[in-house]
Amino acid sequence: MLANPSGESAMSACPSAVETSAPLAVLGSDVTVPLVTGGEVTYAALDYAASAPALRRVWDDVAAYAPYYGSVHRGAGYLSQLSTDLFENSRKDVAAFLGCREDDQVVFTRSTTDSLNLLAAALPTGTEVFVFETEHHASLLPWEQREDTRVTYLSAPRSPREAVETLEKALAGRDKGPALVCVTGASNVTGELWPVRELTAAAHARGARIVLDAAQLAPHHPVDVADADVDWVAFSGHKLYAPFGAGVLAGRADWLREARPYLAGGGASRKVARRDDGGVDVEWHTTAARHEAGSPNVIGVYAIASACKALSEAGFDGLVARERQLIAKVREGLAEVPEVRLLSLFGDDAPRVGVLSFVVEGWNSSHFAAALSAEYGIGVRDGLFCAHPLVRTLLGSEPGDQGECGAPEAAPGERSLNAIRVSFGAGTPDEHVERFVRAVKELVRDGAKWDYRTEDGRCVPVR
Repeated sequence: MLANPSGESAMSACPSAVETSAPLAVLGSDVTVPLVTGGEVTYAALDYAASAPALRRVWDDVAAYAPYYGSVHRGAGYLSQLSTDLFENSRKDVAAFLGCREDDQVVFTRSTTDSLNLLAAALPTGTEVFVFETEHHASLLPWEQREDTRVTYLSAPRSPREAVETLEKALAGRDKGPALVCVTGASNVTGELWPVRELTAAAHARGARIVLDAAQLAPHHPVDVADADVDWVAFSGHKLYAPFGAGVLAGRADWLREARPYLAGGGASRKVARRDDGGVDVEWHTTAARHEAGSPNVIGVYAIASACKALSEAGFDGLVARERQLIAKVREGLAEVPEVRLLSLFGDDAPRVGVLSFVVEGWNSSHFAAALSAEYGIGVRDGLFCAHPLVRTLLGSEPGDQGECGAPEAAPGERSLNAIRVSFGAGTPDEHVERFVRAVKELVRDGAKWDYRTEDGRCVPVR
């Protein structure tokens, strides 16, 4: 499940006898898109790290419930009571999926970003936060919103062991008082698994707590909060095959229970009374409701619970085994193209999920991604992936403009400014990654078949 300092994964050593799963059914699998060169092709969605398509099971569950949708909590009507039961049972399903402890709270949010901002707002006064500069911006940026919080940014490690040693050294010199470590489970740039168990042990040994950003981990590997001993975990539904605008923050209740409500309003308050001086006294909930003011996203919450059950029932062993096969196909195919350089912190042999970023010598990354889309019907992502410090570290580049579309981003021997990311998961058929590898080889060998120009900062085909 989570990598250790040796670079091996506690879940990656699946027995070779494990049967691989067939691709799970997802929406959009039969969508066709036009090619600039003529004709149409089935769309190859290879941008799962940004947003994964909805599982067919999730869509069907949501569609079946939709006619019964009603307001949750405090409603006397049948549909309100049914919706309340569904909402709270979804909370239990998510807790089970995450292996939460009995006294943990599961708070529903809008996204991973929202979850981590909620936790940042709930930190006790004077909390020290330690975060690697390699984090996604959702994990990197929320902590400085509080003037009473001190943030230490840790430099990019080049191995899992170095990550643990870097954290241990930083924590050794910290002041007494509350402290929090924030770390990703799997990089949204390289896909590499981080040594979460060991980082957790290092944090706890020095009196710090830890929050796991599982946005990229949870769709690919099982996450067990109690077993890994993390204090909180955050993830988004839209990366877990449930793109309906909901997220999760799950973990220890004490800091959440003692913090001011994330939003003030109905649902978060138990009792509100007028005072003689004209003000109001408020008694806030101490449960997860404390941070769920307003009408919740019942559809989004139910979609997450449905996705959790679907992945659990499919079995992660088979899903992980198949994803490894897809990763091997991509890596082996790209290794045959000398102009392609895969990006990695921990080295080529590091265990990873289905997220890989690369640069192509002599190519503008936006131009390359645009050609994959327009000429092959393949959707990838280019840029810095909301992880600017990490990508610039991997590229050895400084902030700068991408340059005009079609112009080489970096001549041979020069450094690229941006990268290309391909990502896939439980719904990806073999043909999609095979087409991707073939397209990369053809573009590098033959060049683009079409002309492209820059429009609103993006590279687009000339029409």
